[in-house]
Amino acid sequence: MSLAAVANQQSMLLAAANQNAAGISPTTGATGSTSPSAANSNPLGTLSSNFSDFLNLLMTQLQNQDPTSPLDANQFTTELVQFSQVEQQINTNSSLGQLIQLTQAGDLTQASAMLGSKVSAQATQIPLQNGTGSISFTTSSAGPVGIAIYNAAGQQVRDASLTATAGVNNWVWDGKDNTGTTLPDGAYNIAVAGASATGTTQSLPFTITGTATGVQSSGNSLNLNLGALTVPFTAVQSVTKS
Repeated sequence: MSLAAVANQQSMLLAAANQNAAGISPTTGATGSTSPSAANSNPLGTLSSNFSDFLNLLMTQLQNQDPTSPLDANQFTTELVQFSQVEQQINTNSSLGQLIQLTQAGDLTQASAMLGSKVSAQATQIPLQNGTGSISFTTSSAGPVGIAIYNAAGQQVRDASLTATAGVNNWVWDGKDNTGTTLPDGAYNIAVAGASATGTTQSLPFTITGTATGVQSSGNSLNLNLGALTVPFTAVQSVTKS
């Protein structure tokens, strides 16, 4: 193997180590190459293997160097330092990952205290729990308001008309459709519309209210279950102990 080829493999190993620290799977190459799955499962093990191959190549390079033109010691010393920095970065990433997991576990424990509480949240669906669902909506002036509820198939199952007052209004759904049949508990799509100042119809902002029945972790976020409806914690507006 030529000295140029040795130096090229050293550069490839160092690049793979830097990719490994950044969470990027190195490409399959010559000596010291690592499959993406192995790199992702054990980055420190991959770094150790790359570093061992790097040292072997370095020794080969030193043994076969031209005595009249020795290798630059600063170059491979810098590469050794970079390997050390990569190891520190991997350890830091691992520690941060453990810290995030511990924080999420703590958040999950604290959030579980909300179970059984009445929760108001922003959503596009209304949870029907024990045959009842409720919403709160806001209008700028008194006037007629229409509410439409749809099932999962997109079929309208209930519509209601009422005269709202200016400000916050509450509406409770009895869980029945337009024929008076009681519908099963679940999450139903809902739309609220009223007249604007110009007389046109516009959607009105609203929040739904339900009982917290569960907490779940999804990626880096926490979600709250209101029966069949799942909402992110960022959508929660208020919590009231039952």
